[in-house]
Amino acid sequence: MTPDAPPGAPGRRHLARSEPPRTSPRSAALRLTGAERDCGEARDFVRRTLGDWALDHCSADALMVVTELAANAVLHAAPDSAAHAPARGEAEIWLRLSLRRPAHLVCAVTDPSDSPPVYPHTSDPLDENGRGLRIIDALSEHWGWTRRQPMGKTVWAMLPTGPRT
Repeated sequence: MTPDAPPGAPGRRHLARSEPPRTSPRSAALRLTGAERDCGEARDFVRRTLGDWALDHCSADALMVVTELAANAVLHAAPDSAAHAPARGEAEIWLRLSLRRPAHLVCAVTDPSDSPPVYPHTSDPLDENGRGLRIIDALSEHWGWTRRQPMGKTVWAMLPTGPRT
């Protein structure tokens, strides 16, 4: 019986925890329209969100990765999605930032295209296009893509949040 239980009532047991209760990962999302101005809006969103999460030290890499992910979605997925776009003629593209595990930030862009991202195997360093996934690969610990049902895909990159060594 616990001290606050009435006489004759079964006692409440308080479980001791060796670790604090887990909280859900922090997550924030922004809808992009498929317009050219989306990359600027995505960068502003990343700056604000990482500032709110006290992750300003991750912003340079996250800004570059998100810019490339959003640009790829706007350039490659939005033009192909006209038949599936909302009534206003805009593409349905989402940017999501999530803290997964204490040491990782996931930057993900979901778009309506079923076409997988194409990693250029050969590239002239002077080419104006085709460097986005190379940049994402260089800055992230892991990156990949996931097909969505009934259509679309999410391209994501996992960035470390700890200090660089």
